[in-house]
Amino acid sequence: GGISLIRGAAKNYNDVIIVASKAQYAPLAQLLGESGAQSTLAQRREFAKQAFAVSSMYDSQIFNWFDGGDMSAMRLADDGKMHLRYGENPHQQACFYGDFSKVFDKLHGKEISYNNLLDIDAAVSLIADFDTPTFAILKHNNACGIASCDNIMQAWEAALACDPVSAFGGVLIANRDIDATTAEKINSIFFEVIIAPAYSEDALKTLKTKKNRIILVQKCAVDSKYRYRSAVNGVLCQEKDAKVETLADLRQVCKRAASDSECADMLFALKVVKHSKSNSIVLAKDGRLLASGVGQTSRVDALKQAIVKARSFGFDLTGGVMASDAFFPFADCVEIAHEAGITAVVHPGGSIRDNESVEYCDAHDMAMAMTGFRHFRH
Repeated sequence: GGISLIRGAAKNYNDVIIVASKAQYAPLAQLLGESGAQSTLAQRREFAKQAFAVSSMYDSQIFNWFDGGDMSAMRLADDGKMHLRYGENPHQQACFYGDFSKVFDKLHGKEISYNNLLDIDAAVSLIADFDTPTFAILKHNNACGIASCDNIMQAWEAALACDPVSAFGGVLIANRDIDATTAEKINSIFFEVIIAPAYSEDALKTLKTKKNRIILVQKCAVDSKYRYRSAVNGVLCQEKDAKVETLADLRQVCKRAASDSECADMLFALKVVKHSKSNSIVLAKDGRLLASGVGQTSRVDALKQAIVKARSFGFDLTGGVMASDAFFPFADCVEIAHEAGITAVVHPGGSIRDNESVEYCDAHDMAMAMTGFRHFRH
């Protein structure tokens, strides 16, 4: 069949130019036009390489079908390869393998960078866990502002208020369409990327006033089941963390059960802490992030960082909830949170000293729920 012809022609690149994709039509036409319908061995070899990329993709898709989508097959080939200006830093070369246009339409802005792609990935992963109108602002893969409200305008204003300083130069994402009024508000700050399901005509006109601003429409969910990263001269592969806690997962372990509003804030905070760098603590109230402490080697330090940040922006932590991505090895975090005004705590549980945290909560009329699900993120 066709794939055999592609392979056969590619093997004979000494004498044949193989064109295996319509994406190669323009380069071929340019080559033949400039050279008087002649080609060099090096040019034919490059076309052959692209042909083997196509056949490799074909074979890997067949294998994955027979293997039931098992994670044992991984392929990187030149088809779908997008060269980037540089990597995390200007002295590093970088590229992206994949089909960005399958998920996004780019409506405006500069070339997407390596760091943009990391933040975009973090943003779409975070927002996918929310059903109600939600707006999030991310910096360096962590949410510095996020809120769920009755409408997207309210969500934007609440998300920005979480940390208007860190929002500068961030990546914005909404799970509802952006209207003209919301766009006017958003346009008042500098940001790198905005992602939404759609934009009104007037909203788009407003947002396009900054020529470098990247405006994306997310057309569909990111459907990858697995997460990959390089490690020790190899590649680690794992299933992505798809767990989203529900009310049924909140096992109340204290004398005072969490109120309905505290439970709602627990579920909100768990979604945020799941997508924050470990060790992570999230403080939340009324469907909005008050502050988080992320990427700390000590859970106590993460909590202290969050408290200081919340107070620096004038937030009252009284009646708020605390979520942790992993269990509390000691009762110290619960004690510090209580002193700051937190009234309810949610964490996976599993420490041999869980009883100490529970006893402290009982002695101070705090509620605590355990979920049984850890959410480390490194």
